[in-house]
Amino acid sequence: MKVLENKRLGVVGIIVENRESVPAMNRILSDHAEIIVGRMGLPYREREVSVLALIVDGSTDEIGAMTGKLGKLQGVKVKSALASK
Repeated sequence: MKVLENKRLGVVGIIVENRESVPAMNRILSDHAEIIVGRMGLPYREREVSVLALIVDGSTDEIGAMTGKLGKLQGVKVKSALASK
């Protein structure tokens, strides 16, 4: 199980307020597909936003690289929570 030693399981929440950022966001998610275990996205039309939840399994560097790129997109808010083990 040495492969799992430096990996962390976590959840990444994403709120998209600017639809123009969606293509760039999807490219970033595709580039990091190897750490994404699952993805759920819902449009919240009443508030004119989209909400995504990702289950991720990767190193803190991998997860941080993905969330950092996402957070630089205009109108995209990102928060993550990682398991301690």
